[in-house]
Amino acid sequence: MTVTYTSRVATARFGGFSQLLLLWRGSIYKLLYRELLLFLAAYLGLSLAYRFLLSEEQKRLFEKLVLYCDKSANLIPVSFVLGFYVALVLERWWGQFRSVPAPDGLMVAVAGNVHGADARGRILRRTLMRYGSLAALLVLRAVSTAVYKRFPTTDHLVEAGFLTREERRRLEGLRSPYNKFWVPCAWFGALAGQARREGRVRDDCALKLLMEELNRFRGHCSLLFHYDWISVPLVYTQVVTIAVYTFFVTCLIGRQFLDPAQGYAGHELDLGVPVFTLLQFFFYVGWLKVAEQLINPFGEDDDDFETNTLIDRNFQVSMLAVDELYGEVPALERDRYWDATSPRAPYTAAAAPLRQPPFRGSAFDVAVPPPSRRLAKEDMQFQPLEDIGETLDPPPRPPPGAFTQRFSLLRRKNSAGSEGAPPGDGDSLGGDTAILLGDAAGGDSSPQDHWLLPPSVDDMV
Repeated sequence: MTVTYTSRVATARFGGFSQLLLLWRGSIYKLLYRELLLFLAAYLGLSLAYRFLLSEEQKRLFEKLVLYCDKSANLIPVSFVLGFYVALVLERWWGQFRSVPAPDGLMVAVAGNVHGADARGRILRRTLMRYGSLAALLVLRAVSTAVYKRFPTTDHLVEAGFLTREERRRLEGLRSPYNKFWVPCAWFGALAGQARREGRVRDDCALKLLMEELNRFRGHCSLLFHYDWISVPLVYTQVVTIAVYTFFVTCLIGRQFLDPAQGYAGHELDLGVPVFTLLQFFFYVGWLKVAEQLINPFGEDDDDFETNTLIDRNFQVSMLAVDELYGEVPALERDRYWDATSPRAPYTAAAAPLRQPPFRGSAFDVAVPPPSRRLAKEDMQFQPLEDIGETLDPPPRPPPGAFTQRFSLLRRKNSAGSEGAPPGDGDSLGGDTAILLGDAAGGDSSPQDHWLLPPSVDDMV
């Protein structure tokens, strides 16, 4: 299903993307040619009717309708709604691919932490991974038509080896109307706990690692299932579709070529076939077709995900990792760079021109200026930093209650002064003059007395 063309564009060259325009499978031509032919046929039908079937009076009315539709078509925001919609669908498409469950982390955890080369250890590891593959298969079977066609019933799962008859009986006997992809995950957890009690899983840390990998795997299954459940809001899809098709229904009339003899502005030339309108149709409707293909990548389109291939790969690889490769470690040997302090892998003759020096920073190899522009010796000397005075001792703090006592005296002084002094007088708190707290309290002023200043804007902030 997936159309892979990565190798064709591995190196940028002249006309690199042009060769992709000749591909048919997965191309925009395959998706769009029916709609394009229908649009062209409808356009030509209206054009022929205007030229040969209408009377002169009817032609004048049709020409007014053409001018009106041509002017009104630009009011439909096709580019705006299409751009946001396709961006949303593309982001969702990539998210669905990233949520497809892969057993690689789970199989490594099982192979490394469920021990035993005997039949019991082997059946434990294989059953654990079969449960993981079954959980992924139940999810993919629920979201992909291609997988459902391959495994339409649980009998097919039994025949394919993903389920035993006893497991099918238990699965079908579970009374729940919801999708049961989580049941194999529950079996996995119970079997892992049993392996821990038997000593096949040697400590709780190993069991914790197994559970973490299982939860990560189950999370991918759940996320994929919810992607299938929660679609792009239907109203958004409807708005985009209506906008695109309304625009081109309007263009069927508004882009007609009129009789040049009538002298309408912009209709001095009669080509018969609207080349640029057809290109506009190709781009806009093709844009909509891209969203239509990407909105559900689990169907049977050319560019949909290869779900059945993923099932085959994951099932085979997981069984190989926990069974055939269990305990299989190649003999330890000294590598060929054992005595080399700076090992360097060789290049073939074809790859030798691709060898590059190591990158050490963009400013590392800055060219040295010529002697005439070379820095003077004294300009390259470090300059001493100016000493910054710092007060290491904190300022003395007033004794407890001193601030409250002084503030009370200040308020009384302010009240007495405000009765006989105008606003702004130096004895008033509302003035701009500072008040010596020592004088306000009736005591002797000294350098240690604190000055209370009117609050500034910065202090208030």
